[in-house]
Amino acid sequence: MKDILNMTIIQTRELLLKKEISSVELTTYFLERIKQYDGDISAYIKVTGEHALKMAKEADEKIASGGKGQLLGIPLGIKDIYCTKGIETTCASQILRGFVPPYDATVIRKLKDEGFVHLGRLNMDEFAMGSSTENSSFQTTKNPWDLSRIPGGSSGGSAAATAAGLCMASIGTDTGGSIRQPASLCGVVGMKPTYGRVSRYGLVAFASSLDQIGPITRSVSDCATMMNVIAGHDPMDSTSIPQPVPDYTAFLGQDIKGLRIGIPKEYFKDGMEEDVKKEMDSAIALFEQQGASIVDISLPHTEYAVATYYIICTAEASSNLARYDGVKYGLRESGKDIIDMYKKTRFKGFGKEVKRRIILGTYVLSSGYYDAYYRKASKVRTLIRKDFDDAFKASDIILTPVSPTTAFKIGEKMEDPLAMYLSDIFTIPVNLAGLPGISVPCGLDRKGLPIGLQIIGRPLDEALMIQAAYVFEKERKVEKIPEKYK
Repeated sequence: MKDILNMTIIQTRELLLKKEISSVELTTYFLERIKQYDGDISAYIKVTGEHALKMAKEADEKIASGGKGQLLGIPLGIKDIYCTKGIETTCASQILRGFVPPYDATVIRKLKDEGFVHLGRLNMDEFAMGSSTENSSFQTTKNPWDLSRIPGGSSGGSAAATAAGLCMASIGTDTGGSIRQPASLCGVVGMKPTYGRVSRYGLVAFASSLDQIGPITRSVSDCATMMNVIAGHDPMDSTSIPQPVPDYTAFLGQDIKGLRIGIPKEYFKDGMEEDVKKEMDSAIALFEQQGASIVDISLPHTEYAVATYYIICTAEASSNLARYDGVKYGLRESGKDIIDMYKKTRFKGFGKEVKRRIILGTYVLSSGYYDAYYRKASKVRTLIRKDFDDAFKASDIILTPVSPTTAFKIGEKMEDPLAMYLSDIFTIPVNLAGLPGISVPCGLDRKGLPIGLQIIGRPLDEALMIQAAYVFEKERKVEKIPEKYK
């Protein structure tokens, strides 16, 4: 079974359909790996072993009767932010402890329709607010490449579990880099699709105009397979785009001769680690060798992206998180009256970072400050989107680092929120503009820590990003799994 970790979902599915392996055996294999390794990594908040084996048995029965499905019998890990019928959904927060949704998010329903096996709920920063998974109210997830370091966030559990081979692949969410940054720091592939490409129905909201769901996988091929399943229009989500979805796997293996690749000067400045810069230069050279042409571009409003993002996302978080008041679901503290009950519930239920963002968001939306902050940020957001529109007139895709540094030590930036926020400086503009972006492993630094390359595409052009990422992955052949977990 060891070779399973080096197989794509398509190859594993072939083994299942040929009955050379059963889904129960495959699921047992991953459950055993979780038991063996997750004590060190802490990627899973909850392992749904019994439930997974039941789903695996059903998948085997379906295969036996000639059933099909792109993920039939494939065990996946799920970030604990999607409503999943009958399974506790906490968003790594005490305020949602004990909340068992009565319905499935659209993404979960789509995965079920294709026959996936649900291994368990993956750790995250509370309500997806953070860049290190240190803000979970349950545990701190460690980076499989170095257990003293963070895995990135907020989808740190998803990236760490995928990198250590504790699932075939996983699903995360990306509001300002929360798929791409942990994928980069853990040495795996992570895609943030175009805003509206994947339904957000049943996703517990953080910032509704920024949140997007996407896959975290060990290969670009698996990313394409997962996108085939989760993308598409959903009438239950008013922001869902009613556009047909191509077969993303059809773009694997196509060459990139003549592709115009934009390199934004604003992303290659001081503050980037030397090893990250070196790997970026090497990646650019590789694309040139494959027949692509390199174009210098400018994204002049990049310097305002982090400030703009933290006004918009905190304002939306303040609004979205007002629903957690101890009345309908989750934690309820008793108080002398209803206002006292609200205060005590929210004080006890929310962690420090969530409280910080609620306070910031409430402030920028308050009377007298709305125009000065939120409205102004919305205007700057439009300028950032226009920068990308102009850049795509000269280029087909844009190449940047994912993070200016490799994974930092656990606890290193917890007392400095601004330093933590700046770790998403290269990913945030993509969310503000609603564009698709993918992180692909491009090498290791001198400490043996992964470095990720970001490819940014035009709206709804995930296929071209996958095409370019696959060419890069095939040529570069970066090690995806740390030696200890092979």
